[in-house]
Amino acid sequence: MPAIAEFIAVTLDCPHPPALASFYATLTGGEITYDTAEAAAVRLPDGTNVNFQRVAGHSAPQWPGTDRPQQFHLDFYVDDLGAAEAAVTELGGGRPAFQPGGDRWVVLTDPAGHPFCACLRQR
Repeated sequence: MPAIAEFIAVTLDCPHPPALASFYATLTGGEITYDTAEAAAVRLPDGTNVNFQRVAGHSAPQWPGTDRPQQFHLDFYVDDLGAAEAAVTELGGGRPAFQPGGDRWVVLTDPAGHPFCACLRQR
């Protein structure tokens, strides 16, 4: 069956699109392709786009809570979980206390509070 649609981007709500675009561009080696106070975009090295749109009064998701659930999350391969965590922290992200991944992945958060997983690349 032929495809009906082609995936081009995921868009994250956030309070400050330029700041979040900078975070993800640095994290992934991507390129900021659009940057305004209301919206920003990053093209990842594989050509996928991650977009960011400003939402007034944005409430960050809670991990692992359900009052403001994560609704979705992004996954990234990394070669070293500790190095990835240190880099994310230096970029303004964080590491929630609840960590179900053992030595296979770590849940981290971007500066706007969106959780994402850094997954150990299997070789």
